[in-house]
Amino acid sequence: MASTLAWSSAASSSAPSSRLPPRRSPSLVVVAQGKVKKYRQVILTDDIAEVGKKGDTLKVRAGFYRNFLLPKGKATLLTPEVLKEMQVEQERIDAEKKRVKEEAQQLARVFETIGAFKVPRKGGKGKQIFGSVTAQDLVDIIKSQLNRDVDKRLVTVPEIREIGEYIAEIKLHPEVTAQVRLTVYAK
Repeated sequence: MASTLAWSSAASSSAPSSRLPPRRSPSLVVVAQGKVKKYRQVILTDDIAEVGKKGDTLKVRAGFYRNFLLPKGKATLLTPEVLKEMQVEQERIDAEKKRVKEEAQQLARVFETIGAFKVPRKGGKGKQIFGSVTAQDLVDIIKSQLNRDVDKRLVTVPEIREIGEYIAEIKLHPEVTAQVRLTVYAK
């Protein structure tokens, strides 16, 4: 009877005349755990130095994802829905890049078919002019004649200190460069 008292308190509440053994209630329940995933497939939502760029799919440690990427919002788990969403977004970005490149090519054709832009300058001795022609001068001429805004940092003008014809380059897109003819004449 001493052994039953150690197992549960139900033995004291049961009738002493019953010959059936008392019911034992388990004091410790062990639940088997599955194997823990050590890696997670994620898509980066932000550029991270020495890890990857936005949109990259990576296999990272679970702790790195749980403790760093997830709280800072720099990555999401790779699911079919997220993957499809990222592909749609990438297609939209590619279409936008293609449209911008086509516009730049069209503008380059306009610049090359327009002929030469005439730049008046005060003349000096012989063919020399006072001052020089700068990128800002070319931008102002394009603005006045074509009503197009061009960033002066994208314009490359050779050193112009004499009357004559020159070729300047305008970088409209990383892959598209337009060549513009300039005719410098004395007033």
